[in-house]
Amino acid sequence: MDIENITKNLIKKEDGIYYSSKTKNISYPEDGNEIFKCIEERSLWFKHRNNIIKELVLMYLNNNIFFDIGGGNGFVSVYLQNHGIDVILVEPGEHGVRNATKRGVKKIICSTFENAGFSLESISNIGLFDLIEHLDNDSEFLTNLNKYLKVNGLVFITVPAYSFLWSAEDVFVGHFRRYTLNNLSSELKKSGFNIEYATYFFSFLPIPIFLLRTIPSFLKLIRRKNLNKSQKTHNIFNFFIKGILKKVLLWEVNCVKRKKKIPFGSSCLIVASKTTQ
Repeated sequence: MDIENITKNLIKKEDGIYYSSKTKNISYPEDGNEIFKCIEERSLWFKHRNNIIKELVLMYLNNNIFFDIGGGNGFVSVYLQNHGIDVILVEPGEHGVRNATKRGVKKIICSTFENAGFSLESISNIGLFDLIEHLDNDSEFLTNLNKYLKVNGLVFITVPAYSFLWSAEDVFVGHFRRYTLNNLSSELKKSGFNIEYATYFFSFLPIPIFLLRTIPSFLKLIRRKNLNKSQKTHNIFNFFIKGILKKVLLWEVNCVKRKKKIPFGSSCLIVASKTTQ
């Protein structure tokens, strides 16, 4: 896809990256992408999420062009790209853009989605992976996003699940909320989408998260001062996964392949299409 044909407000520089002429503050720690790059490479959480996303994208993709909005360091983008998908990463953080370039993501726009100036009804597939929980007004964003999708265009969304799992970690990384499949589906329907598929995943994590994050946060036993402490949590999850739960991971991937719903989990996953009305 020729990016210039569907956008305005973008300038392509010598590094081959498109930059927006506008800027906008985002609810995310300034050094978040840099810190999470180290976590992504070692964390089985991120790898399993990639496997789940890949299966859904390959199953539902309208055409071979996929926009990864707010894709950070390009961890999802390069994985999909390596599976033959033409990915365009849209990421406002310069640290994330640099890391994505080093990882080999070929097409990058350094901008928020709003500031990129996409043409209306110009995009077929959009990924929002752990993004909309960082938005103050998710409903407004989804309604606006709908305008840029072609009729029957698809949006793929992952978000953290269950408000009862809220912790100091959510506050620090800039979350405004956690979701259930019901309330996320409701927001999407109000914004002009049909739900094609919806499931929870990471079915084994609600109890560890509640014990290791939520309760200590409620009791004010932990105060997160930086994201380096997140590495410890991912290492704990890695221990559980490596020692006990490989079969559960495979089961979840197979459920997604068969479009079966996983009844609970620490993350929500939804594929939704733009309505024809």
